[in-house]
Amino acid sequence: MLYHLLYPLHEWHVFFNVFRYITFRTIYAVITAGLLVYFLMPPFINYMKKRQFGQVIREIGPDHQHKAGTPTMGGLVIIGAVVVTVLLWGNLKNLYLWLCLGVLVVFGFIGFLDDWRKVTRKKNLGLTGKQKLLLQGLVAALFLYLALKYGTFDTRLAVPFFKNFRPDLGLLYFPFTVLVIVGSSNAVNLTDGLDGLAIGPFVVVALVYMLFVYLAGHAKLAAYLHLPYVPGAGELSVFCGALVGAGLGFLWYNAYPAEIFMGDVGSLSLGASLGALAVISKQELLLVLAGGVFVAEAVSVMLQVAFFKLTGGRRIFLMAPLHHHFEKKGWPEPKIIVRFWIIASFLGLIAVSTLKLR
Repeated sequence: MLYHLLYPLHEWHVFFNVFRYITFRTIYAVITAGLLVYFLMPPFINYMKKRQFGQVIREIGPDHQHKAGTPTMGGLVIIGAVVVTVLLWGNLKNLYLWLCLGVLVVFGFIGFLDDWRKVTRKKNLGLTGKQKLLLQGLVAALFLYLALKYGTFDTRLAVPFFKNFRPDLGLLYFPFTVLVIVGSSNAVNLTDGLDGLAIGPFVVVALVYMLFVYLAGHAKLAAYLHLPYVPGAGELSVFCGALVGAGLGFLWYNAYPAEIFMGDVGSLSLGASLGALAVISKQELLLVLAGGVFVAEAVSVMLQVAFFKLTGGRRIFLMAPLHHHFEKKGWPEPKIIVRFWIIASFLGLIAVSTLKLR
């Protein structure tokens, strides 16, 4: 909105020319989203307390019963802040911007349905796993259809560390992309089990993709770095900036001990947004590296379930997801959180280093 209102004024005064630059608008998207969440979250927390919409804690696993009743669904504020920020600072003629906003909002709605059933029934019973997967798969498929029909990228796959190796998946690209978006959404959801555990790595991955979407949308830089060129993808830097700012604003209240949880409305939507960014920037496989913490959490659950069924009740981990395994080993919650943040930061740096390690 500001871009469309103020940039045309550059003919009147050179100052307004700054609204042309993606980097300028991205910086202020970070600040805007961060401030929105910072100021809107306290009244939201108070509202949720009055309505007694608090987190329901499972009785199995590590003892977190002291967190029962902590307000949840903070993801609603995150989503609202991102949407408002993108509408303010983004180029609203950009297709990819609307697609990513659509993924954020619709996956958030799926998470909201799940959260709402939990807080109103006062039991840890939301949507079934099959219901969530079906809804997520349909949304991801619609996203891919629109991106391929109206966008300008193909079905070839970029492989980190290899500059000229781009296998064409053909029709397999469709289920692969759905897997990326749905898998990313649920991986972030599985990670969101301790105070600040999910939002820290999320901010790191969003920063990584802030760089990659900008480069993908810049013809000369993409050619120089041997990246797939996706016209218009650079505008998603503003979207990434809004995600980073909103994530940092949320972390202010979600840091240990948490005053608010993001809920499925937050984790499912944020995870799906990362998947959508990975697809549009043609850096799908990079998400496995940059989001290694999320991948490890999801894989730990799959391995645990598979091994349990195959061996008739034996376990690989003391408890899954992975962060609960370390809790069972006696690690204090803050130590697990910070160490996962450190690992996420190193993985983010390695992901960025692939720009030159080709």
